[in-house]
Amino acid sequence: MTAALAVLAAVALDWALGEPARWHPLVGFGRLAQRLESRLRGPADEPPWAARAKGAAAWALLLAPWVAGSALLNALPFQVLFLYLAIGAKSLDRHGEAVAAALEAGDLDRARSRVALLVSRDTEGMDETQVARAAVESVLENGNDAVFGVLLWFALLGGPGAVLYRLANTLDAMWGYRTPRYLHFGWAAARLDDLLNLAPARLTALSYALLGNFRAGWRCWRRQAGQWYSPNAGPVMAAGAGALGLALGGPARYHGVAKPRPVLGEGRAPAAGDIRRALALVQRALWAWVLLALLEGWISV
Repeated sequence: MTAALAVLAAVALDWALGEPARWHPLVGFGRLAQRLESRLRGPADEPPWAARAKGAAAWALLLAPWVAGSALLNALPFQVLFLYLAIGAKSLDRHGEAVAAALEAGDLDRARSRVALLVSRDTEGMDETQVARAAVESVLENGNDAVFGVLLWFALLGGPGAVLYRLANTLDAMWGYRTPRYLHFGWAAARLDDLLNLAPARLTALSYALLGNFRAGWRCWRRQAGQWYSPNAGPVMAAGAGALGLALGGPARYHGVAKPRPVLGEGRAPAAGDIRRALALVQRALWAWVLLALLEGWISV
């Protein structure tokens, strides 16, 4: 029951306060990762095996102290604190709402700048549909990365699990790109994040399907997820798109290069209001997970 109460308290804190406006540990962690990368990452002609070894060493050096420290501070107040700092449901809601509001106000430039905070693709030149599509995709995928993955690893390993998952996900967001700079140095960060997300992504996809249009969500998940370039984002986005009755995916530009992507889901193209529908789907799933945690804790008492 202690873990269930920690989940409820952390989610309530996140919803009431959001992420700390200043001195957020993830911001400091990101700066530390940038410094370590600048010291370890070699020249462009460095052998792939050496770049991969350095990237793996950087990953371990960055995560080990924080995971070990959270394991030593395993009392309930610290568990609540670690989970609160790791979860990002309120922040996701605020970012998504900002994009939707800008689109509804007809301010496309502001919508582009807002969605650029959510996605890694190029946002210059996007039209309204492309902005809405990018925002919905990001809401669905970040529902897994910033909410449900954190909760599952907290359920499995307590505070250290939440810290491990969130920091690994942060390094994947920084280094997990197939660009010349990170193709090999970021290999370990990307592969380890894939491993940590195997179970959360599929539980997230199931949650989206159950709390939306189940038949369409399940059908799109089973038929389309394997076509996506990410083994974990595919199930999450396909199930979420089907559950919402939307067509997501399609070509997008990353770092100045057009990237072909398959279509996920079925139905119409997304609009501003669908960003809020995606946010509501994530929120329904979040409170369903909280209720399940409380029920499990009550049964186990």
